[in-house]
Amino acid sequence: MSRSKPSPTYLASLKQRYARASKKERSTILDEFVKTSGYHRKHAIALLRGKRRHRTGPIRRPRARVYTQEDRAAIVQLAEWFDQISSKRLRVAMDNTLDDLRRRKHLRVSRECFARLHVISASTLDRLRAAARATVPLRRGHTKPGTLLKRQIPIRTFADWDDTRPGFTEMDLVDHSGGNSRGEFAHTLNVTDVHTGWTEMRAVRTKAQKFVFAALQVIRDRLPVPLLGLDSDNGQEFINDQLLRYCDQEHITFTRGRVGRKNDNPYVEQKNWSVVRRLVGYDRYDTQPQVDQLNRAYSVYRLYVNFFLPVMKLKQKVRIGSRVKKIYDAPQTPYARLLASPDVEEATQAKLRAIYAQLDVVNLKREIEALLDALKPTRSGAR
Repeated sequence: MSRSKPSPTYLASLKQRYARASKKERSTILDEFVKTSGYHRKHAIALLRGKRRHRTGPIRRPRARVYTQEDRAAIVQLAEWFDQISSKRLRVAMDNTLDDLRRRKHLRVSRECFARLHVISASTLDRLRAAARATVPLRRGHTKPGTLLKRQIPIRTFADWDDTRPGFTEMDLVDHSGGNSRGEFAHTLNVTDVHTGWTEMRAVRTKAQKFVFAALQVIRDRLPVPLLGLDSDNGQEFINDQLLRYCDQEHITFTRGRVGRKNDNPYVEQKNWSVVRRLVGYDRYDTQPQVDQLNRAYSVYRLYVNFFLPVMKLKQKVRIGSRVKKIYDAPQTPYARLLASPDVEEATQAKLRAIYAQLDVVNLKREIEALLDALKPTRSGAR
């Protein structure tokens, strides 16, 4: 006997008959309703008495839970080890390191949990991590435009970069004023390779030209590939005769963005937040011991960021009506992008593989946290 769900009109008519019927007639009506609808008798009684609402759509029962509290705890720990990066990037980082983390006995989970961590999707990672997210307030920067030699340095916009080869970089300064721009305070010189996302940082006592230039030379020595190009904003710490002559002598392409157009330097601008601010925040640092401690932290952090944190690059923008859809490539670490580049020499790739083989992401994270614990901000400058 085929059964179908009753229509709202039929059910309303049946309710009226049921309300006026005698006990014997009610039993007959109920039998008819159960046979017609296929409902359980108790559920049918509740519907006819108006104690339950009649649903005409499909019955949606909650899905069985696949992931356990052990899985959630492991994911929270993994997210902490990988600097709370997005779940799409975390999924790639887990693919790269899960086996090694268990071999080194950092990740102590059951065999079943370990198997689930290998297959969990990025969207499920997002749901399980939702309760542990934190926010950081935004502050304004203090870039002052320089006028010296601006006409001699060509302008480059976001669309002008040929980013298919490592070695072309963007640079910027991140201030550590603590929201108080009075007096002198430290800055971090941030240099990012456009093709791979490889990032180097160096703290300076002030944004004076001589300190920034010396920091750039240190960063150049640390880059895994030859420095081919530099792009900056219009700050006077970059637009000066010393840096221009240096780039001419070393055959380095030197360009600048347009005044007031931060999107001309998008690669380094996003690293200012995702690398520097996430590490040291917005506190004030204005002494030489603080600068030295920052640089000790950066010397370890550069290994952690470049070898273990995957990044995504914007491939194209597609306009759909009034919306713009951004399409990114698959997440990869800067280290992996260097290994995949045909422009990186085999000797350089072998050196990078040797460095990676000696690194332990959990130990790096612990060392970074210890260095940051010893970094005491200037309380008088903090808000």
